[in-house]
Amino acid sequence: MFAVIETGGKQYRVIEGQKLRVEKLLGDVGAKVDFDRVLMVGGDKSRLGVPFVAGAKVTAEITVQDRDKKIIVFKMKRRKRYRRKNGHRQPFTEIKVTSIDA
Repeated sequence: MFAVIETGGKQYRVIEGQKLRVEKLLGDVGAKVDFDRVLMVGGDKSRLGVPFVAGAKVTAEITVQDRDKKIIVFKMKRRKRYRRKNGHRQPFTEIKVTSIDA
């Protein structure tokens, strides 16, 4: 059985036992998180939501709260002496899907 959930403005296809990196969620490591915004539940019988599947829920456990590797943002306009260098580290949460309730 799989489900399509929405979190952080993105959609993810998840199955039980899967580890997944999502946008930062509130909570400590080991905390349980419920996703009520389930767009689709698939398997033997597929159910589509309009826009969400009524009564469906995906439960996950937070395994890691961290920040990603640094990326460099460099802007330059040639012949204008304009250069800007900036770094960015995006925070993320790694979760492990424990159950899918349809």
